Amino acid sequence: MLAIVKIAGQQFKVQKDQTLYVPHVDGNAGDKVEFAEVLLVSADGNLSVGTAVKATVKAEIVGQVQGDKVIAFKMKRRKGFRKKHGHRTHYTKIKVTDIA
Repeated sequence: MLAIVKIAGQQFKVQKDQTLYVPHVDGNAGDKVEFAEVLLVSADGNLSVGTAVKATVKAEIVGQVQGDKVIAFKMKRRKGFRKKHGHRTHYTKIKVTDIA
């Protein structure tokens, strides 16, 4: 069974027992979360799209992680202006337990 689900404004293609990194979702490791905004479901050759989809995706939070450091460096030549700013995006690692 395959589903396309919208999580925090981004679309992900998920299957049962799959682990993936999604934008930060509130919760601790071991918490159960449910995503109701399912856009497409494909099961046994049957395809449901749009308002015909009546499925939800259930997942378990594995942990909260941070992405790689991204550095934004600005400089104006011959002026002595330099600005260095960095950040690490927060992600949540989830494991899909059920598509129902």
